[in-house]
Amino acid sequence: MKQKFNVITSTCVPLPLENVDTDQIIPARFLKATDKEGFGENLFRDWRYNKDGSLKEDFVLNNPIYGGCILVAGKNFGSGSSREHAAWAIAGYGFRVVISSFFADIHKNNELNNFVLPVVVSEKFLAELFESIEKDPKTEVEVDLPNQKVTNMSTGSSETFDINGYKKHCLMNGLDDIDYLLQNKDKIEAWEQQNK
Repeated sequence: MKQKFNVITSTCVPLPLENVDTDQIIPARFLKATDKEGFGENLFRDWRYNKDGSLKEDFVLNNPIYGGCILVAGKNFGSGSSREHAAWAIAGYGFRVVISSFFADIHKNNELNNFVLPVVVSEKFLAELFESIEKDPKTEVEVDLPNQKVTNMSTGSSETFDINGYKKHCLMNGLDDIDYLLQNKDKIEAWEQQNK
């Protein structure tokens, strides 16, 4: 069982860049691994570290004034190749929610499959969120999965967001696809018996 989703209230890490692709999220040289361990430390690797391994102090993840489990990203997040490793890196770093005005479809599904909630908001709401975080890095955002609502706590403005009903059920109950099937094993076996 994974960590269940309900209502998450957190400060945010702002990444106001558009068209962030999966190679920028996790560079190709890290794709040899076949399990999820250690991917978080290589999230945005080439943006976070110099070639000698030292931190690039001007990159947002290295700035101690920003933190929290919500990443606020620019439009068209997760474009490019379909590598699931990008979602592994986001989850491994500790992000539970990514907010953007548009996600590449495959990446969006990869996030959901790795217990990261992609929240699609309007460009206006996203711009206001970036503005609030820039003014005050302690700005909190509330993401209410049961009611599918995201709220900028500093302004009080909110929007609703869409999510597939099955994925919502899985996130709220801490189930991956296999857990879900195992939970419904008796129903599946009963159906098979009836339909022989």
